[in-house]
Amino acid sequence: MSAPLFSVEGLAKRFGERVLFDGARLELEAGSGYVLTGANGTGKTTLLRIVAGLEPSEEGRLAFRAQASLVSDYPEAWRREVVYVHQQPYLFGTTIEKNLEYGLARRGVPRSEREARVREALAWAGLTERREVPPHKLSDGERQRAALARAKVLDPTLLLLDEPTANLDGDARKQVLELVTALCIENHTVVVASHDPEIIRLAILNRLCVADRRIEADD
Repeated sequence: MSAPLFSVEGLAKRFGERVLFDGARLELEAGSGYVLTGANGTGKTTLLRIVAGLEPSEEGRLAFRAQASLVSDYPEAWRREVVYVHQQPYLFGTTIEKNLEYGLARRGVPRSEREARVREALAWAGLTERREVPPHKLSDGERQRAALARAKVLDPTLLLLDEPTANLDGDARKQVLELVTALCIENHTVVVASHDPEIIRLAILNRLCVADRRIEADD
Protein backbone atom coordinates (compact mmCIF):
# COMPACT_ATOMS: atom_id res chain seq x y z
CA MET A 1 0.00 0.00 0.00
CA SER A 2 1.36 3.43 -0.93
CA ALA A 3 1.92 6.11 1.68
CA PRO A 4 -0.83 8.74 2.10
CA LEU A 5 -0.30 12.14 0.53
CA PHE A 6 -0.51 13.89 3.91
CA SER A 7 -0.68 12.48 7.42
CA VAL A 8 -0.80 13.73 11.00
CA GLU A 9 0.20 11.60 13.98
CA GLY A 10 0.13 12.21 17.72
CA LEU A 11 -1.48 15.64 17.46
CA ALA A 12 -1.99 17.44 20.78
CA LYS A 13 -3.62 20.84 21.05
CA ARG A 14 -4.84 22.62 24.16
CA PHE A 15 -6.33 26.01 24.93
CA GLY A 16 -5.61 26.52 28.62
CA GLU A 17 -7.31 23.68 30.48
CA ARG A 18 -9.34 22.70 27.44
CA VAL A 19 -7.97 19.71 25.50
CA LEU A 20 -8.97 19.94 21.85
CA PHE A 21 -6.82 17.10 20.47
CA ASP A 22 -4.90 14.44 22.36
CA GLY A 23 -3.04 11.99 20.15
CA ALA A 24 -5.18 12.73 17.10
CA ARG A 25 -4.31 11.31 13.70
CA LEU A 26 -5.49 11.61 10.13
CA GLU A 27 -4.45 10.41 6.69
CA LEU A 28 -5.32 12.01 3.36
CA GLU A 29 -5.01 10.05 0.15
CA ALA A 30 -3.95 11.77 -3.06
CA GLY A 31 -6.80 12.85 -5.32
CA SER A 32 -9.51 12.22 -2.71
CA GLY A 33 -12.16 14.48 -1.22
CA TYR A 34 -13.05 14.60 2.47
CA VAL A 35 -15.64 16.31 4.63
CA LEU A 36 -14.90 17.15 8.25
CA THR A 37 -18.10 17.59 10.22
CA GLY A 38 -18.89 18.51 13.78
CA ALA A 39 -20.42 21.29 15.84
CA ASN A 40 -18.76 24.66 16.27
CA GLY A 41 -15.89 24.47 18.73
CA THR A 42 -14.93 20.86 17.98
CA GLY A 43 -11.66 21.81 16.29
CA LYS A 44 -12.40 21.74 12.56
CA THR A 45 -10.79 25.08 11.83
CA THR A 46 -7.86 24.42 14.17
CA LEU A 47 -7.14 21.11 12.46
CA LEU A 48 -7.16 22.68 9.00
CA ARG A 49 -4.88 25.49 10.16
CA ILE A 50 -2.42 22.98 11.63
CA VAL A 51 -2.38 21.02 8.36
CA ALA A 52 -1.74 24.31 6.52
CA GLY A 53 1.12 25.27 8.83
CA LEU A 54 -0.78 28.26 10.24
CA GLU A 55 -1.38 27.01 13.79
CA PRO A 56 1.09 25.58 16.32
CA SER A 57 0.43 22.55 18.50
CA GLU A 58 1.98 21.13 21.63
CA GLU A 59 2.83 17.85 19.90
CA GLY A 60 2.41 16.30 16.49
CA ARG A 61 4.22 14.84 13.52
CA LEU A 62 3.38 15.53 9.89
CA ALA A 63 4.27 13.83 6.64
CA PHE A 64 3.71 15.20 3.14
CA ARG A 65 4.74 13.14 0.13
CA ALA A 66 6.54 10.86 2.64
CA GLN A 67 8.67 13.77 3.91
CA ALA A 68 8.37 13.92 7.71
CA SER A 69 8.31 16.99 9.91
CA LEU A 70 7.29 18.09 13.38
CA VAL A 71 4.33 20.49 13.40
CA SER A 72 6.67 23.08 14.92
CA ASP A 73 9.08 22.75 11.95
CA TYR A 74 6.53 23.02 9.15
CA PRO A 75 8.60 23.23 5.93
CA GLU A 76 8.23 26.45 3.96
CA ALA A 77 8.18 24.52 0.68
CA TRP A 78 4.93 22.80 1.69
CA ARG A 79 3.10 26.13 1.73
CA ARG A 80 3.35 26.31 -2.05
CA GLU A 81 1.30 23.11 -2.36
CA VAL A 82 -1.07 23.31 0.63
CA VAL A 83 -3.64 26.11 0.30
CA TYR A 84 -6.10 27.12 3.02
CA VAL A 85 -9.27 29.15 2.33
CA HIS A 86 -10.61 30.85 5.45
CA GLN A 87 -14.31 30.98 6.27
CA GLN A 88 -14.10 34.77 5.94
CA PRO A 89 -11.35 35.13 3.33
CA TYR A 90 -9.22 38.25 3.21
CA LEU A 91 -8.93 39.85 -0.20
CA PHE A 92 -6.49 42.63 -1.02
CA GLY A 93 -8.02 46.06 -1.61
CA THR A 94 -7.35 45.96 -5.33
CA THR A 95 -9.24 44.33 -8.19
CA ILE A 96 -10.36 40.72 -8.13
CA GLU A 97 -8.12 40.08 -11.15
CA LYS A 98 -5.07 41.36 -9.24
CA ASN A 99 -6.01 39.24 -6.23
CA LEU A 100 -5.91 36.12 -8.38
CA GLU A 101 -2.66 37.12 -10.06
CA TYR A 102 -0.78 37.89 -6.85
CA GLY A 103 0.08 34.33 -5.80
CA LEU A 104 1.19 33.39 -9.31
CA ALA A 105 3.47 36.41 -9.49
CA ARG A 106 5.00 35.46 -6.14
CA ARG A 107 5.74 32.03 -7.55
CA GLY A 108 7.50 33.51 -10.57
CA VAL A 109 4.93 32.37 -13.14
CA PRO A 110 5.52 34.24 -16.45
CA ARG A 111 3.08 37.06 -17.18
CA SER A 112 1.48 35.44 -20.24
CA GLU A 113 0.79 32.26 -18.29
CA ARG A 114 -0.47 34.25 -15.29
CA GLU A 115 -2.93 36.11 -17.45
CA ALA A 116 -4.23 32.93 -19.08
CA ARG A 117 -4.66 31.13 -15.76
CA VAL A 118 -6.38 34.11 -14.16
CA ARG A 119 -8.81 34.42 -17.09
CA GLU A 120 -9.64 30.73 -16.80
CA ALA A 121 -10.19 30.93 -13.03
CA LEU A 122 -12.38 34.03 -13.31
CA ALA A 123 -14.54 32.31 -15.92
CA TRP A 124 -14.73 29.18 -13.75
CA ALA A 125 -16.01 31.25 -10.81
CA GLY A 126 -18.42 33.27 -12.93
CA LEU A 127 -16.55 36.50 -12.17
CA THR A 128 -15.22 37.54 -15.58
CA GLU A 129 -17.48 40.59 -15.70
CA ARG A 130 -16.44 41.52 -12.16
CA ARG A 131 -12.68 41.17 -12.68
CA GLU A 132 -11.93 44.89 -12.20
CA VAL A 133 -14.20 45.36 -9.17
CA PRO A 134 -12.57 45.87 -5.74
CA PRO A 135 -13.54 43.33 -3.04
CA HIS A 136 -15.51 45.80 -0.92
CA LYS A 137 -18.00 46.17 -3.76
CA LEU A 138 -18.65 42.43 -4.01
CA SER A 139 -21.44 40.51 -2.34
CA ASP A 140 -20.57 37.85 0.27
CA GLY A 141 -21.11 35.12 -2.31
CA GLU A 142 -18.92 36.84 -4.88
CA ARG A 143 -16.13 37.26 -2.32
CA GLN A 144 -16.27 33.57 -1.48
CA ARG A 145 -16.19 32.64 -5.16
CA ALA A 146 -13.22 34.97 -5.65
CA ALA A 147 -11.42 33.28 -2.75
CA LEU A 148 -12.05 29.84 -4.26
CA ALA A 149 -10.82 31.06 -7.66
CA ARG A 150 -7.70 32.54 -6.04
CA ALA A 151 -6.99 29.14 -4.49
CA LYS A 152 -7.76 27.19 -7.66
CA VAL A 153 -5.48 29.32 -9.83
CA LEU A 154 -2.51 28.17 -7.72
CA ASP A 155 -3.26 24.52 -8.64
CA PRO A 156 -2.72 23.28 -5.06
CA THR A 157 -1.89 19.68 -4.27
CA LEU A 158 -3.91 19.87 -1.04
CA LEU A 159 -6.81 22.32 -0.72
CA LEU A 160 -8.38 23.08 2.67
CA LEU A 161 -11.79 24.80 2.70
CA ASP A 162 -13.15 26.13 5.99
CA GLU A 163 -16.96 26.45 6.02
CA PRO A 164 -17.15 27.73 2.43
CA THR A 165 -20.94 28.23 2.50
CA ALA A 166 -21.20 29.81 5.96
CA ASN A 167 -23.55 32.83 6.10
CA LEU A 168 -24.66 32.29 2.50
CA ASP A 169 -28.13 31.43 1.29
CA GLY A 170 -30.17 31.25 -1.89
CA ASP A 171 -28.34 31.56 -5.20
CA ALA A 172 -25.07 32.62 -3.50
CA ARG A 173 -24.93 29.35 -1.53
CA LYS A 174 -25.87 27.31 -4.60
CA GLN A 175 -23.11 28.89 -6.70
CA VAL A 176 -20.46 28.25 -4.05
CA LEU A 177 -21.67 24.66 -3.60
CA GLU A 178 -21.23 24.09 -7.33
CA LEU A 179 -17.64 25.36 -7.20
CA VAL A 180 -16.82 23.23 -4.14
CA THR A 181 -18.25 20.20 -5.95
CA ALA A 182 -16.14 20.98 -9.02
CA LEU A 183 -12.97 21.26 -6.94
CA CYS A 184 -13.64 17.91 -5.30
CA ILE A 185 -13.91 16.05 -8.60
CA GLU A 186 -10.71 17.50 -10.01
CA ASN A 187 -7.27 16.09 -9.29
CA HIS A 188 -6.72 17.98 -6.06
CA THR A 189 -6.95 16.45 -2.62
CA VAL A 190 -9.66 18.49 -0.87
CA VAL A 191 -10.74 18.71 2.78
CA VAL A 192 -13.93 20.66 3.48
CA ALA A 193 -14.79 21.56 7.07
CA SER A 194 -18.53 22.15 7.17
CA HIS A 195 -21.82 21.44 8.88
CA ASP A 196 -23.77 22.40 5.74
CA PRO A 197 -26.06 19.41 5.04
CA GLU A 198 -25.66 19.82 1.29
CA ILE A 199 -21.89 19.52 1.50
CA ILE A 200 -22.18 16.57 3.88
CA ARG A 201 -24.48 14.79 1.42
CA LEU A 202 -22.11 15.14 -1.51
CA ALA A 203 -21.45 11.53 -2.48
CA ILE A 204 -18.09 12.49 -3.96
CA LEU A 205 -16.75 13.35 -0.52
CA ASN A 206 -15.18 10.57 1.53
CA ARG A 207 -15.23 10.24 5.30
CA LEU A 208 -12.46 11.66 7.44
CA CYS A 209 -10.90 9.75 10.33
CA VAL A 210 -9.65 11.83 13.25
CA ALA A 211 -8.14 10.37 16.43
CA ASP A 212 -9.46 6.91 15.58
CA ARG A 213 -12.99 8.30 15.56
CA ARG A 214 -14.96 8.15 12.30
CA ILE A 215 -16.97 11.29 11.58
CA GLU A 216 -19.63 10.23 9.14
CA ALA A 217 -22.01 12.08 6.88
CA ASP A 218 -25.73 11.71 7.49
CA ASP A 219 -27.58 9.30 5.24
